[in-house]
Amino acid sequence: MPEKTALLAIGGNSLIRAGQRGTIEEQFENAQKTAHYIAELIKAGFNLVITHGNGPQVGAQLIRSELASGQVYSMPLDVCVASTQGEIGYILQNSIQKALWNNGVKNPVITIVTQVVVREDDPAFKKPTKPVGPFYTQEEAEKKKKLGWEIIEDAGRGYRRVVPSPKPIDIVEKEAIKECLKNGMVVIAVGGGGIPVIKKDGEYIGVEAVIDKDRASAVLAKYLEVDYFIISTDTDKVYLNFKKPNQKPLDIITVDEAKKFYEEGHFPSGSMGPKIEAVIDFIENGGKCAIITSPENLKDAVFGNAGTKIVKSK
Repeated sequence: MPEKTALLAIGGNSLIRAGQRGTIEEQFENAQKTAHYIAELIKAGFNLVITHGNGPQVGAQLIRSELASGQVYSMPLDVCVASTQGEIGYILQNSIQKALWNNGVKNPVITIVTQVVVREDDPAFKKPTKPVGPFYTQEEAEKKKKLGWEIIEDAGRGYRRVVPSPKPIDIVEKEAIKECLKNGMVVIAVGGGGIPVIKKDGEYIGVEAVIDKDRASAVLAKYLEVDYFIISTDTDKVYLNFKKPNQKPLDIITVDEAKKFYEEGHFPSGSMGPKIEAVIDFIENGGKCAIITSPENLKDAVFGNAGTKIVKSK
């Protein structure tokens, strides 16, 4: 392994900003901005694996599949995730390659379609909780239930399909990712949390589920033994009492402090919660250092001048 390695998990805001439709042109424009900061990190001497979310994109794939079901074949959720890995991988790969060349860096960039293993008996399969796809009226929702879908009312905004979100336990392509990293390639992998598969009778079988991107990234970061597990999000650092008059920024905390703040309710499940859970999992399973920050602060954060750093407890 190179002296400095990092796994960078970038959030959906890196491709689709709040208020945007999410056109391909918008996604390229946003990706190129993020790629500039990624190139700075690589130029500073880091070998990178990059993971990413796919929430808006996989929702769009589900809508396309549903609307066109009378004319073309439909796509199950695992195939939708695979499709978005190719789509987003291309956008990021193209943007990062351009940013590297502009900085005089010749490292090749590669996207690896990645399968992530979950347990067939994961409790999440009995209690789907993750909303995906469009909103439906009550009448439409009743029709969807006949397809075997689990449907819930989502915050008074309509009805949505919910799918299981099982815990990731392994990365099928982890050895290939490691080999590419060893050879100085910039690797894009585990897109959207990975294609969810179970292992049955010696083979991998896709399942209808979505995997949390940050949790899957932590599994890969542990295997690669990276120096830094970085989660890029839309805030410069982690805060206590976020967006309240008494909000407090956190510069460096131990994993025990992170667990304490989490248990006190500072990190909601819909925002910072899964990121803190992933960071705790990484550090408690042998990880060295985790960082949470915004894209523009990536380089400063790894050198201790920005972001929130999470380290082992003494």
